Formats: sequence, structure tokens, C-alpha cells
Amino acid sequence: MAQRPAPDDRLAARGGRRGRARPLEELADQARASFNARFWCPSAGHLFDVVDGEHGDDIACRPNQIFAVSLDHPVLERERWEPVVETVRKHLLTPVGLRSLAPGCRDYKAKYFGDLRARDAAYHQGTVWGWLIGPYVDAWLKLHPQDKEGARRLLEGFLPHLDEAGIGTVSEIFDAEPPFTPRGCISQAWSVAEVLRCWVKSDG
Repeated sequence: MAQRPAPDDRLAARGGRRGRARPLEELADQARASFNARFWCPSAGHLFDVVDGEHGDDIACRPNQIFAVSLDHPVLERERWEPVVETVRKHLLTPVGLRSLAPGCRDYKAKYFGDLRARDAAYHQGTVWGWLIGPYVDAWLKLHPQDKEGARRLLEGFLPHLDEAGIGTVSEIFDAEPPFTPRGCISQAWSVAEVLRCWVKSDG
């Protein structure tokens, strides 16, 4: 039978793991610093959509930036959380999720409608994705951790939707403008999952 390591041996092993982790921590710090230096757009007060792209830096306002706040280990500096969340609230938030592109941007499409080519052109160019309400609620609660009632209000727009399209469920996508007509799949697992997850998370 194998002998259990002595306490000193276990401490040495832990110290060894910490030593091996240090270069990874340094790389993580470098990635975080580079992200904040390169993706933050001071003139817009939010994150670039693309940097060093084919046409240079793209200032388009998209929901991807909310993940820089919402994830368990956010890469964005703390003082920039509020401007990003406010930008997303002002330009992308709807009662049934986040727009995939802000109105006023060059490629913005208000409706997911028409033939296959027209629908594909609108899919990520304004069309609202229901599941993105989840990361928005996560980010909002990081800024307002005590206000679960406010977080719950962000989900209330889904309640009337439960009586349309797929009854009792949540659609995949919606038009980007009122009345936010449901489109795509009438019952989408990730839309349902994120609304339910945040409903539980915002339970007072």
C-alpha cells in the first residue's frame, strides 16, 4: 500500500504547483493589460468590435463586449464596467434580449425578413438574440449586486412573449425594432436556459 505523503512533502508539492503557475499568471496579466490598452476606445466609451482588421479598427457597437464584464473573471478594468454596461443598455438592450448591432451602424438591419440571403444578411446585423439577456443580467448584477428586483425587471419583457410563437417557450431571435417580432426557431434551448437561469438568479 502506498504511503501517504508527509505534511512537508504535500506543502512542497503545492509550492511547486504555485511555481509552475507563476508564468501563466504573468501571461494572464499581460493579456489583460494588452486587451485594455488595445480594445478600449476612449472616444466612444466602449470596446472596439475589431482591432487591426482588414479596414483597421472597427468601432461598431456589438454585444460581444458585455462578456468582458459578465464572465466570472472579467478581463476589463473595473472602472470601465459601467460605461460598457450603459452603452449596451442604451443601444442594444430590448425587452427580449440584445441587438447584435446598434442602430445607426452601417450594416444595421431592423428586420430579420425576406429570402434566405436577406435573412442571413440580418442574422448578426441588428437581429435580437434572446439568450444574450443572460450575460447582460450578469454584468448588470456585478454593478448592482443588491438590486435583484432591478435584474428581474430586465426579464419581464419575455412574459408576454410566452403567449406567442412557441407557446410557453422562448424564440431564437427577434426583429431589432418594435414590436420585436419573434423569428427563427420558435423554441430555442439557449434562449430558454438563459432566461430561466437569470430568473432564478434574480429571485429576491
